[in-house]
Amino acid sequence: MDMNALLSQLGLQGDGALVASVFVVVFVTVVINFVALHLLRGVVKHIEKTKNYWDDALVLAARKPLSVLIWLLGISWAAEIVAVDTQAAIFEAIGPVREVTVVVVLTWFIVGFIQRAEVALTSPDKVDDPLDQTTVSAIGKLIRISVIITAGLVMMQTLGYSISGILAFGGVGGIAIGFAAKDLLANFFGGLMIYLDRPFKVGDWIRSPDRQIEGTVEKIGWRLTCIRTFDKRPLYVPNSTFTNISVENPSRMSNRRIYETIGLRYDDSAQLEKIVAAVKAMLKGHPEIDVNKTLIVNFNGYGPSSLDFFIYTFTKTTDWIHFHDVKQDVLLKILAIIADHGADVAYPTSTIHLPDTLHLDRHLAPALDPIQS
Repeated sequence: MDMNALLSQLGLQGDGALVASVFVVVFVTVVINFVALHLLRGVVKHIEKTKNYWDDALVLAARKPLSVLIWLLGISWAAEIVAVDTQAAIFEAIGPVREVTVVVVLTWFIVGFIQRAEVALTSPDKVDDPLDQTTVSAIGKLIRISVIITAGLVMMQTLGYSISGILAFGGVGGIAIGFAAKDLLANFFGGLMIYLDRPFKVGDWIRSPDRQIEGTVEKIGWRLTCIRTFDKRPLYVPNSTFTNISVENPSRMSNRRIYETIGLRYDDSAQLEKIVAAVKAMLKGHPEIDVNKTLIVNFNGYGPSSLDFFIYTFTKTTDWIHFHDVKQDVLLKILAIIADHGADVAYPTSTIHLPDTLHLDRHLAPALDPIQS
């Protein structure tokens, strides 16, 4: 038994039956939407207790699109009831509009799920082995763009447009756009190379010896990369620039180097060998020095006013601030070793040797004597 027959038995006909039919459909839609949302809230409370994040992402991404889809189907059903009764031409658009809206809702759900998946794949709280944020972001952007383009083509096909004609036009138009926007495309492919080669990622400290570029990477976009310089200014670099310059990534260094030259006085030559041995022993026993890397302490040469030895070693830490604490500690310990051996660090001096035959004239001596004058 259909709704019209049921309403006829209830004594509702004409406009009354139409209003009642629309009311029933809207009421059923409200009930179904309420029940669905209530069930989803219960499901969310249950899945939040589990360690699997994918069911959380699936349900959370589907919650709002599902509600919109229920209302869409309910309103389109009510509109069809009105269309049958009124035969108005405007209601002929109900079918295409409903199909297009369903595609939009499904696209909304898929894009939301992809965004939550990106968060899960890069979060150590969600997965045991989190992936690189830059790579996940690039893959997520490509998938979202693909989904949106596909949805757009499906909607155009639904509205009666020929996809083959659109694709043919896109091929011809793409050539013209390519010439007009070659810089934009160069930046796009430059960003793609950054995502594929991964010379740096968000959070890395990078610098270029070819350009005045140095700072921390904040964002890698499809056209620009945002770098925060050390004076806290944002620096926006077109991605195509990175295909033509050398980029250093100090964030990926395994150690930091201490390379210093220390000069002793020539009067301390007898203690030089002992001091060099003591400094080397100190570095080998230092908890912050990586003894598995190159460690050199040697007398290096005769300076103009000093006997020079150098230290060449690497710290375990790569943190810039902590490195300077370690370096300070090493240099202070070297000063203490020099002092313990009765020696001292040299400073620039000049010694003048006078010939033994040189003497002052006795007649001039009183005039040069400040006490007598």
